[in-house]
Amino acid sequence: MKEITATGPTVEEAVQSALAQLNTSKDRAEITIVEEGKKGLFGLFGSKPYIVTVKLKQDPVEESTNFLKKVLTEMNIVAELDVKVDGRNIFMGISGEKTALVIGKRGQTLNSLQYLTQIVANRYSDQYLSVTIDAEGYREKRRETLEQLAERLAQKALKTKQDVHLEPMPSFERKIMHAILSSYSDVETYSVGKEPNRSLVITPKKAMLNKVK
Repeated sequence: MKEITATGPTVEEAVQSALAQLNTSKDRAEITIVEEGKKGLFGLFGSKPYIVTVKLKQDPVEESTNFLKKVLTEMNIVAELDVKVDGRNIFMGISGEKTALVIGKRGQTLNSLQYLTQIVANRYSDQYLSVTIDAEGYREKRRETLEQLAERLAQKALKTKQDVHLEPMPSFERKIMHAILSSYSDVETYSVGKEPNRSLVITPKKAMLNKVK
């Protein structure tokens, strides 16, 4: 975090001096008054300037983007990042020659990158930020796969009249499954286990008695 100490006859002038040196604005800075100024006799003798320190706040989007770039470099992957911000949502699209390595088996590598990048973003943010990382449209393809999986397993639950347990999924994929299956009138869904091994269960509605979501 960059920090500048500046002086001035008033607080505002001292702060503006520091902001100019940091080439930033007040909303991106933390300001601390180190020492109060003092007017001298007749405004001339014994006067003391105000002393302030101004720290440049680290931008969560910039920090998380740099983190992801560094990780990709460590993985020997040359890729381009397309970063978009919509309120508290950050989207990072990865494109390049080795996107299969970025995605990993069933998106596990991509999900891990997303999880770690979101931690970095929120470390530097005053409000919760949601980070989504995609590579060559994988997320949409995965959603289509989940839709097909949901339909097939819902039919299985109804046919066997037994619970169907899915493999562990990240929370955002479970939410997708919950949303898809909410349109089915004959089945219910709930999650069991602890992260990162929390998984979804599909059960016929008549078998929901004494079960807790």
